[in-house]
Amino acid sequence: MLSQTEFERLILDTDKSIEGDIIWTQEREPWLGFRKKITSRADYPIFLKGSYNPFIPALSYVIIYEAIGRIYGLDLGKAHRNPDGTRIGEKHKHRWNEALRDKQAYVPRDITAPVTEPKQVWQQFCDEAKLSHNGEMEAPPTNQRGLFL
Repeated sequence: MLSQTEFERLILDTDKSIEGDIIWTQEREPWLGFRKKITSRADYPIFLKGSYNPFIPALSYVIIYEAIGRIYGLDLGKAHRNPDGTRIGEKHKHRWNEALRDKQAYVPRDITAPVTEPKQVWQQFCDEAKLSHNGEMEAPPTNQRGLFL
């Protein structure tokens, strides 16, 4: 289990980084995604997963702690309901809580870029999560879905 103190130390650690370019790949139609290891001197067992569906549109950037699951994440384009029944909007963040794990979400004030701009959202997410990216994020590929007749 990840204690609250351990999580706070991890999320506030400014030494976290992702090396190399981020290239979106087709995961399952129409979802695009990527997965990158997060490195640090503390060597946390964490990685970041991104997913994007340009047709809904929906976008997620999630920090995953191996053997535990999501400990921090941003979702755009998908509503969330907290354990107490409170409905959170289509822009929300999940932050590890020892009692509730990743189930509680809140509306972030620091994400202002729209869901249709994954690169801008990425920069804002990295700034807030104290995560440096030493590389470039390519724009998600555009693909044309067939028209249903």
